[in-house]
Amino acid sequence: MTDPTHPIVRPARLLLALGLVLVAADLQAAGGSSSAPPPAPVPPQDPKVLAIQHYNSGVRLREKAAKLEQKLPALPDAKRAKTERKIAKSYEQAEAEYVRALRLDRGLYKAWSDLGYVLRRQGRYDEALEAYDMALKLEPGYAEAIEYRGEAFLGLNRLEDAKAAYMTLFASDRARADELMGAMKRWLEERRADPRGVEAAELEAFAAWLAEREQLAGLVPDPGPRQARSW
Repeated sequence: MTDPTHPIVRPARLLLALGLVLVAADLQAAGGSSSAPPPAPVPPQDPKVLAIQHYNSGVRLREKAAKLEQKLPALPDAKRAKTERKIAKSYEQAEAEYVRALRLDRGLYKAWSDLGYVLRRQGRYDEALEAYDMALKLEPGYAEAIEYRGEAFLGLNRLEDAKAAYMTLFASDRARADELMGAMKRWLEERRADPRGVEAAELEAFAAWLAEREQLAGLVPDPGPRQARSW
């Protein structure tokens, strides 16, 4: 099923029309009928299919940015700035693809979650939270959105909300809980070096909570993640 308004489809239709003209010309030259039947109407493509295509494009761009981020620590200063620009561009392009997907199908909870991810990576935490909230409204137990939303809470210094996200994951998806624990530890070290408005007492209380939770995690067996819904 194809969409005649889609930019990729237009060249194909043009070639088809040109092909029909050539066939008619050949028939006329051979003494046959010069009237060719009109091309059959092309039905529009299912919006949900197009939405998945844009979503997958966004995933590829997001993964491209993530791979570049992994290379950053080893890069010399001369290449670092250029790579950072590439990362920023990839996240912007991924954002655009997720937005296109959601315009076609607002029910794609994974697209909402991934949109939150790329917004968060651009430092747009409040917008990221709105996207995560939409993902979780559609799929309340989606562990990826819960974990990423926890990281967005950290970016806004909302520690109690981040703790609640961890506790939810600890009961349902230990692997995601461990990811959020790692993000919490990194956040703590960053804030100790640059508090950004967080009081020292609050940081130490959070450090104590992390140590307690990590100890308990070693004592409580991992029940394994709940199976996520997929399409």
